[in-house]
Amino acid sequence: MRSLLTLATAAACVAAVASVPAQAGDNPSYTNPKAPIDVRVKDLLKRMTLEEKIGQMDQISVVRMQGDCQWSGGAYTESCLKSVLVDNAAGSVLSGGGAGPTVNTPANWATMVNTVQKYAIDNSRLHIPIIYGVDAVHGHNNVLGATIFPQEIGLGSTWNPDLVKDAGASTAKAVAATGIDWNFAPVADIARDQRWGRYYETYGEDPLLAGTLASAAVEGIQGADGAKNVAATVKHFGGYGEPGNGHDRVPGDVSIRYLQDTLLPSYKQAVDAGAMSVMVNSGAVNGIPATSSHYLLTDVLRGQWGFQGVEVSDWQDVRALQTTYHIAADYPEAIAKAVNAGLDMAMEPYDAQGWSDGLRTAVQRGLVSVKRIDQSVSRILTMKFKLGLFEHPYVDASKADSRVLGADTALARQAADESQVLLRNDGNVLPIPSSAKKIVVAGSYADDINDQAGGWTVGWQGVPAGVQLPGTTVLQGIKEAAPSGTSVVSATSSDDAVAQARDADLTVVVVGEKAAAEGSADSPRPALSADQQALVKSLKATGKPVVTVVIAGRPLVLGDADGTQGLLMSWLPGSEGGHAVADVLFGKVDPSGRLSASWPKDIGNEPLYYQQLPGTNAGTESTYDAAYRFGAGLSYTSYSFDAITAGSPTARPRDTVSLQVKVSNTGARAGDLVVPVYVSQPSSDVLAPPTKLVAFTKVHLAAGQSATVTLKVPPNRLAVTPGDIDGSGSQQVARGAYVFTAGAQSTTVTLR
Repeated sequence: MRSLLTLATAAACVAAVASVPAQAGDNPSYTNPKAPIDVRVKDLLKRMTLEEKIGQMDQISVVRMQGDCQWSGGAYTESCLKSVLVDNAAGSVLSGGGAGPTVNTPANWATMVNTVQKYAIDNSRLHIPIIYGVDAVHGHNNVLGATIFPQEIGLGSTWNPDLVKDAGASTAKAVAATGIDWNFAPVADIARDQRWGRYYETYGEDPLLAGTLASAAVEGIQGADGAKNVAATVKHFGGYGEPGNGHDRVPGDVSIRYLQDTLLPSYKQAVDAGAMSVMVNSGAVNGIPATSSHYLLTDVLRGQWGFQGVEVSDWQDVRALQTTYHIAADYPEAIAKAVNAGLDMAMEPYDAQGWSDGLRTAVQRGLVSVKRIDQSVSRILTMKFKLGLFEHPYVDASKADSRVLGADTALARQAADESQVLLRNDGNVLPIPSSAKKIVVAGSYADDINDQAGGWTVGWQGVPAGVQLPGTTVLQGIKEAAPSGTSVVSATSSDDAVAQARDADLTVVVVGEKAAAEGSADSPRPALSADQQALVKSLKATGKPVVTVVIAGRPLVLGDADGTQGLLMSWLPGSEGGHAVADVLFGKVDPSGRLSASWPKDIGNEPLYYQQLPGTNAGTESTYDAAYRFGAGLSYTSYSFDAITAGSPTARPRDTVSLQVKVSNTGARAGDLVVPVYVSQPSSDVLAPPTKLVAFTKVHLAAGQSATVTLKVPPNRLAVTPGDIDGSGSQQVARGAYVFTAGAQSTTVTLR
């Protein structure tokens, strides 16, 4: 194989503002930027051969065109470029799991993308650009030196849609600067089983919180000012967060009522925000792989929700219908099942020829119609036209470094600040007083920026060995924030930590879990490791104040580490996480984070979530009994919920309920207060959780300030699936009394 195109030569040959050339001797409508998109799509579609259409429906990994065209990376190889982009006309390329240029810089990423784009445009018959995708799930996390935001579980604890939107916009600008048009984010899954390895990729356990933040992320990603257009992807539709035994991708069995009322609403909110694409659940639901579910991909997504965009599979999931799920006799049949279910594009990362042969064979057998293929290709082309790829397929690689490296660090710090959740503050041990003379910092996660960022950072499983992520660790943040005259001692071992703690004013012990992703991050026993529990227990035994900081993607059972005077959940706070922890510890920032997920007391309580339905169970911890409840969190100031009133004591089931909540800052310093409103039903034909979040906002209050906020509860937030055990019809809002609660205040609205 001949490596014809290197990154260096590509940088010189790609113009940053070129457009797709028109065909010689023709004036095709699809090359006219002033023509309506639907006209351009129809014109291009009628010019395409079946082979070219089939290729548009495949997404191939960039590694299939680099080096040995397996997984070596490196320079592009012309024979493989030709095979993938010309002979098989692949419509999309992705960098999965961080696969990128040999030297990981923004400029090299941009050049890499420009190069493959230029080859596709110059060498394909109709000069159709590819669309390039990455998983930029917490900043442009594939690129070394890009600003790394907190993982979604931490952003969930901010309860701040505006902040999540801004983080999405920042990510889009960084992604766009490297030539990438398609971001596989946000995750709109619901996380309720702490064993699940992708728990940290979600916004938490509550459908409304997750859906509101996912929709904000979509708006940010797709509406970034000054950025090349980027498509957002709502994933992993639908019900991916319900693996049967807590392990990633294990088939789940749920009722249609639970699916409709709990698992699907967060995706719908994000789809309603205008997401251009949806990625399909890799798992199976109720005995059917989601990738082949006509109910999910067509009946719900397109029929009920009116989604017009592109549906893409996850990694090799169409092939898995044959090889893993065994619902297809061969690959052509697997392709047919997925396409006929509603799938538009397969993430078939390794085998462009196999995809082409498979779909062609499916057509020849009469399993898939050309009309159905035309539907999918039209959607794919529509997305490409909307993104402006035919007019602006390239970026200026020389500007990528300045636009990505160190960008928006203040925003990332704010996001990390607001994601910190203070759960214990016995004796007001925090904020650390300026009179403290000696602070000991202990724990293996105190000075570990790579684990602080989590999985999906530079590499799939996290930052690769030998690579150091730029950013600030907790230890560094504490050292920078400590006042002059305060000694910060970094313990070199557990024994040293205990010895140093005996004459310290305070010990900050940083505990957590190793970075990982997907199945590798599954944890059958989601608890703090025994050695970390032993360290914290020994530190407590010194009798000196101890503050525990947890760096993790899920709540961890603390065991012997429980009961320290201070407990701060930092989640996976990203490259500015060390500053954020220090901001809270020293009181520069008043902690405003509130748990986006319930914290179990013991192993065996998972799945644990606050919307557990009532039952006659009476065993220990068989009801909702969390160490720290959903929405828990402390501040350095104090607040009161003074009143909640409804616009009217009665309403119709189709009405939006308007509520006014008066809150006050009764403390001595300013702060940001999350104002949640929950609903309960004294009586319901269908089991209802004791309480359910139906509205929330976040308000800034100066010391002594009061404010009245108005919150709206549209009828869909009260709707449930009616009927008996086999209930599966459309959701309805039942008549009767609804009790709305904010803090200790409540008001009743009767729907008649």
